[in-house]
Amino acid sequence: MHNGRGKEKVKSILFKLLAAAVFIGVWQGAIELFHIKKYVLPEPLNVLKAIFDPQIAAKNNWWLHIGTTAGEIFLSFLTVVVLGVLISLAIAWSKPLHKLIMPLIVLLSSIPKIALAPLFLLWFGYGLRTNIVVAVMVAIFPVINNTVTGLIDIDDNLLDLTGYLGATKWQVFTKIRIPNALPHLFAGIKTSAVMCVSGAIVGEFVASKNGLGRLLRSAQANIDMATMFACLILLAVIGLLFFRMIHVAERLCMPWARRSGEGEKE
Repeated sequence: MHNGRGKEKVKSILFKLLAAAVFIGVWQGAIELFHIKKYVLPEPLNVLKAIFDPQIAAKNNWWLHIGTTAGEIFLSFLTVVVLGVLISLAIAWSKPLHKLIMPLIVLLSSIPKIALAPLFLLWFGYGLRTNIVVAVMVAIFPVINNTVTGLIDIDDNLLDLTGYLGATKWQVFTKIRIPNALPHLFAGIKTSAVMCVSGAIVGEFVASKNGLGRLLRSAQANIDMATMFACLILLAVIGLLFFRMIHVAERLCMPWARRSGEGEKE
Protein backbone atom coordinates (compact mmCIF):
# COMPACT_ATOMS: atom_id res chain seq x y z
CA MET A 1 0.00 0.00 0.00
CA HIS A 2 2.83 2.42 0.91
CA ASN A 3 4.64 1.62 -2.37
CA GLY A 4 1.42 2.35 -4.24
CA ARG A 5 1.05 5.71 -2.50
CA GLY A 6 4.71 6.57 -3.24
CA LYS A 7 4.24 5.80 -6.93
CA GLU A 8 1.09 7.92 -7.05
CA LYS A 9 2.95 10.87 -5.47
CA VAL A 10 5.84 10.54 -7.94
CA LYS A 11 3.38 10.38 -10.85
CA SER A 12 1.57 13.44 -9.54
CA ILE A 13 4.81 15.44 -9.21
CA LEU A 14 6.00 14.40 -12.69
CA PHE A 15 2.63 15.32 -14.19
CA LYS A 16 2.73 18.77 -12.58
CA LEU A 17 6.29 19.36 -13.82
CA LEU A 18 5.27 18.26 -17.30
CA ALA A 19 2.24 20.56 -17.22
CA ALA A 20 4.46 23.49 -16.16
CA ALA A 21 6.96 22.72 -18.95
CA VAL A 22 4.16 22.53 -21.54
CA PHE A 23 2.70 25.82 -20.28
CA ILE A 24 6.08 27.58 -20.54
CA GLY A 25 6.64 26.07 -23.99
CA VAL A 26 3.26 27.28 -25.25
CA TRP A 27 3.92 30.71 -23.72
CA GLN A 28 7.31 31.05 -25.47
CA GLY A 29 5.93 29.55 -28.68
CA ALA A 30 3.07 32.05 -28.81
CA ILE A 31 5.54 34.95 -28.46
CA GLU A 32 7.71 33.60 -31.28
CA LEU A 33 4.79 32.67 -33.55
CA PHE A 34 2.75 35.86 -33.19
CA HIS A 35 5.71 38.25 -32.66
CA ILE A 36 4.22 39.56 -29.42
CA LYS A 37 6.00 42.64 -28.07
CA LYS A 38 7.68 42.39 -24.65
CA TYR A 39 5.54 45.25 -23.28
CA VAL A 40 2.47 43.09 -23.99
CA LEU A 41 3.74 39.66 -22.92
CA PRO A 42 7.27 39.08 -21.56
CA GLU A 43 9.31 35.98 -22.32
CA PRO A 44 9.31 33.31 -19.58
CA LEU A 45 13.10 33.63 -19.23
CA ASN A 46 12.79 37.36 -18.49
CA VAL A 47 10.16 36.67 -15.84
CA LEU A 48 12.42 34.10 -14.17
CA LYS A 49 15.31 36.59 -14.36
CA ALA A 50 13.14 39.18 -12.61
CA ILE A 51 12.72 36.73 -9.72
CA PHE A 52 16.10 35.01 -9.48
CA ASP A 53 18.67 37.43 -10.93
CA PRO A 54 20.47 38.88 -7.86
CA GLN A 55 20.74 42.39 -9.30
CA ILE A 56 17.08 42.62 -10.32
CA ALA A 57 15.95 40.88 -7.12
CA ALA A 58 17.88 43.43 -5.02
CA LYS A 59 16.31 46.27 -6.99
CA ASN A 60 12.79 44.89 -6.49
CA ASN A 61 13.51 44.00 -2.85
CA TRP A 62 11.54 40.76 -3.19
CA TRP A 63 11.92 39.54 0.38
CA LEU A 64 10.46 42.74 1.84
CA HIS A 65 7.43 42.66 -0.46
CA ILE A 66 6.89 38.89 -0.17
CA GLY A 67 7.18 39.05 3.63
CA THR A 68 4.72 41.97 3.83
CA THR A 69 2.11 40.29 1.62
CA ALA A 70 2.52 36.85 3.21
CA GLY A 71 2.17 38.40 6.68
CA GLU A 72 -1.01 40.23 5.68
CA ILE A 73 -2.47 37.07 4.14
CA PHE A 74 -1.62 34.95 7.20
CA LEU A 75 -3.01 37.45 9.73
CA SER A 76 -6.17 38.04 7.71
CA PHE A 77 -6.62 34.29 7.27
CA LEU A 78 -6.33 33.66 11.04
CA THR A 79 -8.82 36.48 11.68
CA VAL A 80 -11.22 35.06 9.09
CA VAL A 81 -11.12 31.56 10.59
CA VAL A 82 -11.47 32.64 14.25
CA LEU A 83 -14.06 35.36 13.66
CA GLY A 84 -15.96 33.34 11.06
CA VAL A 85 -16.23 30.27 13.33
CA LEU A 86 -17.29 32.34 16.37
CA ILE A 87 -20.00 34.15 14.37
CA SER A 88 -21.19 30.83 12.91
CA LEU A 89 -21.40 29.21 16.35
CA ALA A 90 -23.41 32.16 17.68
CA ILE A 91 -25.80 32.02 14.71
CA ALA A 92 -26.35 28.26 15.06
CA TRP A 93 -26.69 28.38 18.87
CA SER A 94 -29.38 31.05 19.07
CA LYS A 95 -32.39 31.48 16.77
CA PRO A 96 -32.79 35.20 17.65
CA LEU A 97 -29.11 35.77 16.75
CA HIS A 98 -29.65 33.82 13.52
CA LYS A 99 -32.52 36.14 12.58
CA LEU A 100 -30.48 39.22 13.56
CA ILE A 101 -27.06 38.39 12.08
CA MET A 102 -27.82 36.50 8.84
CA PRO A 103 -29.52 39.48 7.09
CA LEU A 104 -26.46 41.60 7.96
CA ILE A 105 -24.16 38.91 6.56
CA VAL A 106 -26.15 38.83 3.31
CA LEU A 107 -26.13 42.64 3.12
CA LEU A 108 -22.38 42.96 3.72
CA SER A 109 -21.49 40.11 1.36
CA SER A 110 -23.39 41.82 -1.46
CA ILE A 111 -21.35 45.04 -1.24
CA PRO A 112 -18.35 45.20 -3.65
CA LYS A 113 -15.33 45.11 -1.34
CA ILE A 114 -13.20 47.29 -3.61
CA ALA A 115 -15.73 50.07 -2.90
CA LEU A 116 -15.10 49.71 0.84
CA ALA A 117 -11.32 49.99 0.60
CA PRO A 118 -11.20 53.84 0.47
CA LEU A 119 -13.57 53.96 3.43
CA PHE A 120 -11.34 51.64 5.47
CA LEU A 121 -8.37 53.82 4.49
CA LEU A 122 -10.07 56.81 6.13
CA TRP A 123 -11.03 54.81 9.21
CA PHE A 124 -7.86 52.81 9.87
CA GLY A 125 -5.15 54.80 8.11
CA TYR A 126 -2.41 53.81 5.72
CA GLY A 127 -0.77 50.41 6.21
CA LEU A 128 -1.14 46.92 7.62
CA ARG A 129 -4.44 47.32 9.49
CA THR A 130 -6.34 48.54 6.45
CA ASN A 131 -5.00 45.73 4.27
CA ILE A 132 -5.99 43.09 6.83
CA VAL A 133 -9.48 44.56 7.26
CA VAL A 134 -10.02 44.60 3.50
CA ALA A 135 -8.80 40.99 3.18
CA VAL A 136 -11.07 39.88 6.05
CA MET A 137 -14.08 41.58 4.48
CA VAL A 138 -13.35 39.88 1.17
CA ALA A 139 -12.77 36.39 2.60
CA ILE A 140 -14.91 35.86 5.71
CA PHE A 141 -18.29 35.12 4.14
CA PRO A 142 -17.58 31.64 2.70
CA VAL A 143 -16.45 30.49 6.17
CA ILE A 144 -19.60 31.83 7.83
CA ASN A 145 -22.03 30.54 5.20
CA ASN A 146 -20.48 27.08 4.96
CA THR A 147 -20.04 26.60 8.71
CA VAL A 148 -23.59 27.73 9.50
CA THR A 149 -24.89 25.29 6.89
CA GLY A 150 -22.93 22.44 8.48
CA LEU A 151 -24.08 23.34 12.00
CA ILE A 152 -27.76 23.64 11.11
CA ASP A 153 -28.22 21.02 8.38
CA ILE A 154 -28.62 17.98 10.66
CA ASP A 155 -30.85 14.96 10.04
CA ASP A 156 -34.11 15.50 11.98
CA ASN A 157 -34.23 11.83 12.95
CA LEU A 158 -30.83 12.13 14.59
CA LEU A 159 -31.94 15.20 16.55
CA ASP A 160 -35.11 13.39 17.63
CA LEU A 161 -33.00 10.45 18.84
CA THR A 162 -30.72 12.71 20.91
CA GLY A 163 -33.80 14.34 22.42
CA TYR A 164 -35.21 10.94 23.29
CA LEU A 165 -31.92 9.99 24.95
CA GLY A 166 -31.97 13.20 27.00
CA ALA A 167 -28.93 14.89 25.46
CA THR A 168 -28.42 18.53 26.43
CA LYS A 169 -28.11 21.34 23.89
CA TRP A 170 -24.37 21.54 24.62
CA GLN A 171 -23.93 17.80 24.04
CA VAL A 172 -25.83 17.95 20.74
CA PHE A 173 -23.69 20.91 19.70
CA THR A 174 -20.32 19.36 20.57
CA LYS A 175 -21.03 15.73 19.61
CA ILE A 176 -23.19 16.18 16.51
CA ARG A 177 -23.34 19.71 15.11
CA ILE A 178 -19.63 20.60 15.25
CA PRO A 179 -18.35 17.28 13.77
CA ASN A 180 -21.00 17.56 11.06
CA ALA A 181 -19.84 21.11 10.29
CA LEU A 182 -16.12 20.29 9.88
CA PRO A 183 -16.28 19.30 6.16
CA HIS A 184 -18.33 22.43 5.42
CA LEU A 185 -15.91 24.55 7.48
CA PHE A 186 -12.85 23.33 5.58
CA ALA A 187 -14.62 23.83 2.24
CA GLY A 188 -15.23 27.45 3.26
CA ILE A 189 -11.69 27.86 4.59
CA LYS A 190 -10.20 26.66 1.29
CA THR A 191 -12.23 29.24 -0.61
CA SER A 192 -11.40 31.97 1.91
CA ALA A 193 -7.66 31.23 1.79
CA VAL A 194 -7.59 32.11 -1.91
CA MET A 195 -9.80 35.15 -1.29
CA CYS A 196 -7.42 36.36 1.45
CA VAL A 197 -4.71 36.63 -1.22
CA SER A 198 -7.03 38.71 -3.43
CA GLY A 199 -8.13 40.84 -0.47
CA ALA A 200 -4.58 41.59 0.64
CA ILE A 201 -3.66 42.70 -2.88
CA VAL A 202 -6.72 44.95 -3.09
CA GLY A 203 -5.66 46.52 0.21
CA GLU A 204 -2.09 47.02 -1.05
CA PHE A 205 -3.37 48.69 -4.21
CA VAL A 206 -5.12 51.28 -2.02
CA ALA A 207 -3.15 51.66 1.19
CA SER A 208 0.38 50.24 1.32
CA LYS A 209 3.99 51.28 0.81
CA ASN A 210 5.19 47.67 0.62
CA GLY A 211 3.89 44.35 -0.62
CA LEU A 212 3.53 42.55 -3.93
CA GLY A 213 0.38 44.51 -4.75
CA ARG A 214 2.26 47.78 -4.34
CA LEU A 215 5.17 46.47 -6.44
CA LEU A 216 2.67 45.31 -9.07
CA ARG A 217 1.24 48.82 -9.36
CA SER A 218 4.72 50.32 -9.53
CA ALA A 219 5.71 47.89 -12.29
CA GLN A 220 2.50 48.71 -14.15
CA ALA A 221 3.33 52.43 -14.04
CA ASN A 222 6.79 51.65 -15.49
CA ILE A 223 5.40 49.13 -18.03
CA ASP A 224 7.72 46.53 -16.51
CA MET A 225 5.85 43.43 -17.66
CA ALA A 226 8.48 40.96 -16.44
CA THR A 227 8.17 42.23 -12.85
CA MET A 228 4.38 42.27 -13.10
CA PHE A 229 4.29 38.62 -14.20
CA ALA A 230 6.85 37.75 -11.53
CA CYS A 231 4.54 39.28 -8.89
CA LEU A 232 1.62 37.25 -10.20
CA ILE A 233 3.64 34.02 -10.12
CA LEU A 234 4.79 34.69 -6.55
CA LEU A 235 1.22 35.42 -5.47
CA ALA A 236 0.10 32.14 -7.04
CA VAL A 237 2.86 30.28 -5.16
CA ILE A 238 1.84 31.89 -1.84
CA GLY A 239 -1.80 30.96 -2.50
CA LEU A 240 -0.89 27.36 -3.32
CA LEU A 241 1.22 27.04 -0.15
CA PHE A 242 -1.67 28.30 2.00
CA PHE A 243 -4.05 25.90 0.24
CA ARG A 244 -1.66 23.01 0.87
CA MET A 245 -1.36 23.90 4.57
CA ILE A 246 -5.15 23.85 4.88
CA HIS A 247 -5.29 20.47 3.14
CA VAL A 248 -2.83 19.05 5.70
CA ALA A 249 -4.83 20.59 8.59
CA GLU A 250 -8.02 19.10 7.18
CA ARG A 251 -6.52 15.61 7.12
CA LEU A 252 -5.34 16.01 10.72
CA CYS A 253 -8.70 17.30 11.97
CA MET A 254 -10.80 14.76 10.02
CA PRO A 255 -8.82 11.50 9.88
CA TRP A 256 -12.08 9.58 9.36
CA ALA A 257 -12.62 11.32 6.01
CA ARG A 258 -9.18 10.17 4.84
CA ARG A 259 -9.85 6.58 5.90
CA SER A 260 -13.25 6.69 4.20
CA GLY A 261 -11.65 7.91 0.96
CA GLU A 262 -9.05 5.13 1.08
CA GLY A 263 -11.77 2.54 1.71
CA GLU A 264 -13.71 3.70 -1.36
CA LYS A 265 -10.58 3.43 -3.53
CA GLU A 266 -10.00 -0.13 -2.36
